[in-house]
Amino acid sequence: MEGSALPRSRYLTQTDVALHNEENDVWVSYLGHVYDLTSLCAEHKGSTLIRPILEAAGSDISHWFNKTTLDIRTRIDEETGCLQYSTPMGRFLHTPPPFPCSNWKTNFGTPWWQNDKCRVGVVTKHSRHLRIINTLTSQESALEACEEETLSEILERYLYINRHAKCYTWKYNGVPLDMGRTLQENGIANQDDDFYNLGMDEEEWRPAIMLYYNDDLTEM
Repeated sequence: MEGSALPRSRYLTQTDVALHNEENDVWVSYLGHVYDLTSLCAEHKGSTLIRPILEAAGSDISHWFNKTTLDIRTRIDEETGCLQYSTPMGRFLHTPPPFPCSNWKTNFGTPWWQNDKCRVGVVTKHSRHLRIINTLTSQESALEACEEETLSEILERYLYINRHAKCYTWKYNGVPLDMGRTLQENGIANQDDDFYNLGMDEEEWRPAIMLYYNDDLTEM
């Protein structure tokens, strides 16, 4: 609809991608985006052309691609002198055989790597590692988030640790956080490079977000 805002992208870390590394749960990332290939692998279950994809499940496969053409990398075959897709990991689904073949089916439509229907998110430009401290229970949890995420989206990640997370006020250095803004916009700068340059262990200096209980366990 004219004038309507585009849906916000879902940002994901490589750790998020790595969790989906099973035959029935296949995610990969490439060229800055994350793709769920589970249904593709299920559709072609048993095919040897799926094996390289299954072996890559949970990882980044950007090295399979030419960053300029956004297509699979190519090479000149030494024997035939013909241009071919470069598949050192083994030929995979929707890539042609290395020689003329009459039984290669070309009616599959769009190759899987060009099918945006499989896209589930965007790879974060930088992961943020946080300490979330529940002042009610004194529980401290480590949490990895995306620098592009708002505090509300980071809260959604934390719900796996504390399902009542929405019943707390989130503060940093004693100041309530704006849950509609990112860490950077809330004044929680990314200082990993500074710590590295100073020879400091950034894991020991992770930002600590304090959670203060609102005395209301109503699930929102």
